[in-house]
Amino acid sequence: MTGTRLTLLPRMASVRGFDHLAFPMVKSLLRFGVLAAACVAGGCSRPDPAATATGRAAGKTEIRFAHVHAPDVSSELHYSAVTFAESLASLTNQVEAKVYPQGTLGSEREVYEGMQLGSGPALTVTGTAILNNFDQRIGVLDLPYLWKDYDHVHRVLDGEVGRELAAGLERQGLLVIAWLDGWGWRNMITTKRAVKRPEDLAGMKIRTIPTPLYLAALRMMGANPTPMAYGEIYTALQTGVIDGFEQAPSIVVAERFYEVAKNMAETRHLFGTMVICYSKAQWDRLSLPDQQSIRQAAATTQAKERALAPQREAEAMKTLRERGVAVHAIDTRGWEQAALKLQDQLAGERGAADLLGKIRAAAKP
Repeated sequence: MTGTRLTLLPRMASVRGFDHLAFPMVKSLLRFGVLAAACVAGGCSRPDPAATATGRAAGKTEIRFAHVHAPDVSSELHYSAVTFAESLASLTNQVEAKVYPQGTLGSEREVYEGMQLGSGPALTVTGTAILNNFDQRIGVLDLPYLWKDYDHVHRVLDGEVGRELAAGLERQGLLVIAWLDGWGWRNMITTKRAVKRPEDLAGMKIRTIPTPLYLAALRMMGANPTPMAYGEIYTALQTGVIDGFEQAPSIVVAERFYEVAKNMAETRHLFGTMVICYSKAQWDRLSLPDQQSIRQAAATTQAKERALAPQREAEAMKTLRERGVAVHAIDTRGWEQAALKLQDQLAGERGAADLLGKIRAAAKP
């Protein structure tokens, strides 16, 4: 079979600046401009009038794969998108995947909402935290100090808990085709003040994902959590709007955050489980052979992405040290103990106490 082409939109140096604009209309116009420019560069053509509702033209279905990270394979999001597209190309010439990185098709929430309607991208890869907006039970995956190791994560997501959560998302119009790993546990990264002891974090303005679970985790640790859009982090660190942020080491490398934040405390407080989701509305328009090819490509992507996780985490930590980041070990035992009560509280509020029990039980093989 002939391979299908993988198309990447070019990285725009000023994209970070788009995310802090206050006016939605301006943001929309800028995003339209990026897409229009990419379309001209890529030689876009008018759709074939004979194309069906599946998007098939000249015997081929084109699917759009969106994510918000930079087009750099040191990021697990971009790596997963590229690996999926290449795997799909090796399986069929009937489906073509185009990758749109760095939020060129919208924020994570905008992309998911479009997918629910069947009018946005066909699929995306994100952390699971954003999906709390669509099914709050999935928040059980993002509780602080929950996961023992990578094998623990896999036992849970490949088992009953993963199936239950996938069923909940499917009812919201989002089809899980692969559970993935974040490439490393999330740590605290700060600018001027180093965090060497738990009490050093007290009162520091730390950017985090704008979800109740992440905010609660940082409050438990004594920080002043500051929800902020992903694209605003770099500038906020530069200008001192925030004292730091929390993120996995691979993303700190991929987004070059080490340029403006030179201290890391190895808190390992959260593990970012990840997922590839497909629009259920668009999935139902596909032929069965196309669905099978997509699932096979997703399975290949899952296996490759997971296998790299421990290696990429270690490599990223080495790179950060080489780039001048001071990495501090920290005693987390007090936080781990406090997290148990918080886990119970947050899981109960989301109707996921049963899932939390199964996750804890799976900690031992």
